[in-house]
Amino acid sequence: MTTTTLALGAALGAGLRRALEHDRKVVIMGEDVGRLGGVFRVTDTLQKDFGDNRVIDTPLAESGIVGTAFGMALRGYRPVCEIQFDGFVYPAFDQIVSQVAKIHYRTAGRVTAPLTIRIPYGGGIGAVEHHSESPEAYFTHTAGLRVVSPSHPADAYTMIQQAIALNDPVIFLEPKRRYWDRGEVDLDAEPDLPLDKARVARPGTDVTVVTFGSMVATALHAAQVADTEGHSVEVIDLRSLSPIDFDTVEASVRRTGRLVVVQEAPLFCGIGAEIAAQLAERCFYQLEAPVLRVGGFDIPYPPAKLEAYHLPDPDRILDAVDRSLAA
Repeated sequence: MTTTTLALGAALGAGLRRALEHDRKVVIMGEDVGRLGGVFRVTDTLQKDFGDNRVIDTPLAESGIVGTAFGMALRGYRPVCEIQFDGFVYPAFDQIVSQVAKIHYRTAGRVTAPLTIRIPYGGGIGAVEHHSESPEAYFTHTAGLRVVSPSHPADAYTMIQQAIALNDPVIFLEPKRRYWDRGEVDLDAEPDLPLDKARVARPGTDVTVVTFGSMVATALHAAQVADTEGHSVEVIDLRSLSPIDFDTVEASVRRTGRLVVVQEAPLFCGIGAEIAAQLAERCFYQLEAPVLRVGGFDIPYPPAKLEAYHLPDPDRILDAVDRSLAA
């Protein structure tokens, strides 16, 4: 066992390093990922150690990055693309949803696309326009893609390796506001969960709070406050957004009888809506209150000075918990 304390961003870098060491078909590509080490330094020193034929600085052309990586994946490589910021993925959207997501179905299973697309996403860092968006619903709506998001360093380290090893295309959403959150990481550990399995981040008995990515830490904070008020909140970290581990969520809701879903993205047609619909159907007779959702407002992402009002915080989660308990 080799345990160390790493920030989430550094844990991702360590996971990428391990993947590069394990399989020579793994290549990393994107804007500034090589010499600079990426905007958030996730890929720092990798080009120096593995060479510029495996850690490739690309032109500023997201469609070209994903299109080239898709072609490489069809030829047996395992490319890992970095999209520098969430709002920059849209020029590559056609490549992802029209080509990458469809190739396995289109070829009746004869062709796979083992391609991982890393996207730093979400707000909370005071960034400018197109640097703080939450595009997960676009990709979860697209059959043929896996969509995952780690919430802490240990999961970041193992999940990026699991994603790269899959033969499916994976949208790997990295909660950028958590890049500097630190935690214990066992560098020799095997994954303790399959990539598509949710984790009970905090057990509880009164209310289930389901969330993912950057909002897990916020929900855990809210649960700690609720505990001081005599309410036991169970927090579930989805980890995988497509597919979703509904069985774990259902088991929790059947015990607590109440559900609050938290997302950073605007609420309309988001992940929370799908979870609410599924659990209302699965747990209709066990629910003691309506399923409630907490999320961003249905507006374009606001200027940095206003983002604290837009992003869900513990108070908004606790308000939903109180309303659920009062029902």
